[in-house]
Amino acid sequence: MTWIRTIPLAEADEKLRRAMEGQRELYPSEYATPVHPTPDGGASEIVASHSLIPDALFHAFATFGVLMSPELPLTRAQHEMITTMVSVTNRCVY
Repeated sequence: MTWIRTIPLAEADEKLRRAMEGQRELYPSEYATPVHPTPDGGASEIVASHSLIPDALFHAFATFGVLMSPELPLTRAQHEMITTMVSVTNRCVY
């Protein structure tokens, strides 16, 4: 397993906190409860891996949140099918 230095939420500066909170606000409400919560209540490991570059963190994860918007013509089920197939195609475990 590769080790990537991350900044825990408890040590995050204002810019990092805003990036984490901002991207989280764009996600569907079903994502509010983390599947694998961190002990400090911080971001999931994949989000935390971007914590050294808050702007990249926000833009990378906010993109997914916007793409899952209920205002788009696809249903939530269709969105989930697409993201599942992308994960399978990329051999991603989450």
